[in-house]
Amino acid sequence: MKPIRLISGVLTVGFWTLMSRVLGVVREIMILAFIGPGPVMDAFVAAFRLPNMFRRFFAEGAFNAAFVPMFSKKYEGEEDPMIFARDALSGLAFVLLILTALALIFMPALVYATAGGFAGDARFDLTVGYGRIVFPYILLISLAALFSGALNATGHFAAAAAAPLLLNVFVIGFMVFGAYAGGEAVFWLIWAIPFAGVAQLLVVWVAADRAGIRVRPGRPRLTPDMRRLVRTAIPAALAGGVMQINLLVGQFVASGFEKAVGWLYAADRLYQLPLGVVGIAVTVVLLPDLSRKLKAKDDEGGRAALSRSGELSLALTIPASVALIVIPVPLVSVLFQRGATGSADSAAIALAVAIYGLGLPAFVLQKVFQPLFFAREDTRTPFNYAVVSMILNAGIAIGLAPVIGWIAPAIATTVAGWSMAVQLFLGSRKMGDVARFDARFYRRVWRICLASAVMGAVLWASQMALSSLLLEPWVRGLALSLLIAIGILSYGVAGHLLGAFRMSEIRGLLRRRKNNGN
Repeated sequence: MKPIRLISGVLTVGFWTLMSRVLGVVREIMILAFIGPGPVMDAFVAAFRLPNMFRRFFAEGAFNAAFVPMFSKKYEGEEDPMIFARDALSGLAFVLLILTALALIFMPALVYATAGGFAGDARFDLTVGYGRIVFPYILLISLAALFSGALNATGHFAAAAAAPLLLNVFVIGFMVFGAYAGGEAVFWLIWAIPFAGVAQLLVVWVAADRAGIRVRPGRPRLTPDMRRLVRTAIPAALAGGVMQINLLVGQFVASGFEKAVGWLYAADRLYQLPLGVVGIAVTVVLLPDLSRKLKAKDDEGGRAALSRSGELSLALTIPASVALIVIPVPLVSVLFQRGATGSADSAAIALAVAIYGLGLPAFVLQKVFQPLFFAREDTRTPFNYAVVSMILNAGIAIGLAPVIGWIAPAIATTVAGWSMAVQLFLGSRKMGDVARFDARFYRRVWRICLASAVMGAVLWASQMALSSLLLEPWVRGLALSLLIAIGILSYGVAGHLLGAFRMSEIRGLLRRRKNNGN
């Protein structure tokens, strides 16, 4: 895949991911307005985190880290990739059916292990009930991830990137319908999730069929390829498990503070907007591309792919990080402060957003460096790094909570994120030139940082000028839109003048993307 095609793929995935994340913010606005921080929202967050926790093992996390490189190499070689995909689908479905059955039976124990602070109050029983409804989502979304991985490996990015949009569409649709039909908002919210999972699986299954990837489940078989897949996936699953432990430690600590689970969840969803758009887009495009280049021993092409991915990632992420740090209060108050969410909730969420913003570049850099290891089917090294980050995260979250309270998990997440990024960077240095950024990357990265600093100063001044309008109920949405537009414009102008990027390059890329139809 040429650098232009690579960046075009990133833009395709990034566009659909952006649409999904924007609708995700709309989803959170509705949840916070209809339900608001409190026992019901805490229970929903804890329940919904259960399938999402295991999703990192079986969906876009460990399984795809092992499946995509193997499928890509078989697709490029002379072996039949469809037999491998069939066996992988059958084995994955078998394991997930057992996992889902066990989770439904032992849901109270699962809730106690992940949100022990709920024990003894109404949140515990609510979480158990909600968890039994939403947990089957893991089966559906993980099977969808297999088809998405196969589509990405063959260069068909659009359907796989668009499918996650359906979760937000279903949640928003169900909650809007529920507002007119009556009943508790959380009832419609909870039942939207399994229906969305069915829709996501159908979309990517049909898209894969149309792309010539006709995979049907069969009897699970432990073939040599499946043994190799399992050997590769287990360390990645452990690494993913370490990262999930970080989240669960944060949730466990937060569950001891009133409303804290909901506050941290809302802040997490806001900073996940830029993280998802850039990080997921780079990962799903870069991993199969690096796998093919390593098989072809094309170190120069691999280095170019890595450098352009890193450059594009930081050009989008650093200004987003600055914005989250400089203007979290306007972002949170305008988006979330309505209905059941008050000004005190808004201030708490904004504090967490600013802290998460400090770690945003680290989380995206992890997405850039991890494919270097996964493309070599090396999932053990990232696991070792993740263990170090987990210990650091747990020490900070648990150690600081008695001193500074509920915000300790957010600080721990950011510090652990930078620890993981630094370890991946240092570890990748042993791989030679293919894992090193080129001269153009280093020429531009400091200019990106400087342009982002200029944007931050402009945003701060603009926030002061628009402060009264940002408080007015009827115009605050327009005022925030104006503030964001000022930030984008100032960054674009500063970046162009400083040489962080060239508008002519962007126009040329968009023309090529249109002509290529991808």
